[in-house]
Amino acid sequence: MSKVKTSFFCQNCGAQYSKWQGQCNSCKEWNTIVEEIIQKEEKTSWKPASSDSKRVSKPLRVNEIDSAQEIRMNTTDSELNRVLGGGIVPGSLILLGGEPGIGKSTLLLQISLKLPYKTLYVSGEESQKQIKMRAERITPNSDNCYILTETKTQNIFKQIEAIQPEIVIIDSIQTLHTDYIESTPGSISQIRETTAELIKFAKESNVPVILIGHITKDGNIAGPKILEHMVDTVLQFEGDRNHVYRILRSLKNRFGSTAEIGIYEMLGNGLREVSNPSEILISHKDEELSGTAIATTLEGMRPLMIEIQSLVSTAVYGTPQRSTTGYNAKRLNMILAVLEKRAGFRLGAKDVFLNVTGGISVDDPAIDLAVVAAILSSNEDIPVNKDFCFAGEVGLSGEIRPVNRVDQRIQEAEKLGFSTIFVSKYNKIALKNTAIKIRLVAKIEDVASELFG
Repeated sequence: MSKVKTSFFCQNCGAQYSKWQGQCNSCKEWNTIVEEIIQKEEKTSWKPASSDSKRVSKPLRVNEIDSAQEIRMNTTDSELNRVLGGGIVPGSLILLGGEPGIGKSTLLLQISLKLPYKTLYVSGEESQKQIKMRAERITPNSDNCYILTETKTQNIFKQIEAIQPEIVIIDSIQTLHTDYIESTPGSISQIRETTAELIKFAKESNVPVILIGHITKDGNIAGPKILEHMVDTVLQFEGDRNHVYRILRSLKNRFGSTAEIGIYEMLGNGLREVSNPSEILISHKDEELSGTAIATTLEGMRPLMIEIQSLVSTAVYGTPQRSTTGYNAKRLNMILAVLEKRAGFRLGAKDVFLNVTGGISVDDPAIDLAVVAAILSSNEDIPVNKDFCFAGEVGLSGEIRPVNRVDQRIQEAEKLGFSTIFVSKYNKIALKNTAIKIRLVAKIEDVASELFG
């Protein structure tokens, strides 16, 4: 046993110091530095059964490296496959974060019950009976899923050697601890050490490991930032608990794009994959109402149709209110200033409320034109035709700027039955003979005259 050593770690960012101090030099937070015991034994935590892993790597020329594509493991979940880039890569480490109660454990338990691979689901937060109750609600029977309630990594590796699983799921990394570090589970050093042990196991055995991570009040994954650098993929499971829809985003992916999203609907028997999100993001109503407009946006390679709702009313109090849900408030203020200065609409003394339906947040500038249409519709109290949709960015001079991948947006609008789409006249459109009518506009005034005469 080596000599007991202590070090000081910032619980906010993971910075290490040789002595205590009041403020962290890295993140500038106060009173976040605590002392942790670092006591390592001179032995490894994971010993592979075969001796093949002891081979020494040799440098190869780039043209000598085998370029065959890595075979991926199908998760049987099309949304998760899309976000991961086609499936799970053997030997990879995936970190899934999200707010408490958002459905992280439900998602991974649901996937592990349906996987055609032998799966070990390790839980440090729930008993086997609790997991069994949830499993019966999701899927009645599964022969490939093994449930283990354990927090000590040495015991987990013993069970892994006995069962020989093809996929390991850890719920959650903050509950694990190892004998080689004397500090509480969830501390900076424990998270770093247990993750390092799991990475060594995954790379040497070629078994993928999926970790669930807690998040802080700021929305970041709890623990040192190095945790996100150590793993191969970081997924964020987000959504409003008051809404039934959940979005799975990729924040980091060494094996695929970080622009893709997966959409789920929370039901009583688990999470349902949403294959056509445009239908759930557009409200169905019989009569036309003012203040609503449909925008075409892109999330990764997937086009979506979303509904923008606006309410413009006379300010009751001295200062007009500007409130947004799911849209950037500063961008709304910019658009209102453009409408006032360039188009002559007097909105400075009016309250403006803006909402993106479905509980999602959108930062695509292509929805600017729909925001303008919704605001003007509410201001004039004239409804926008429900068969119209919009795709355009608004510039400071009031011009309608072109947006990327406009052909995909037009095809999605046509597929969902819209009759007309408004786009910038500066867009280069390759589509020919479309059923949907494409209206080319250059300025905000052109849109206003087309919609409201």
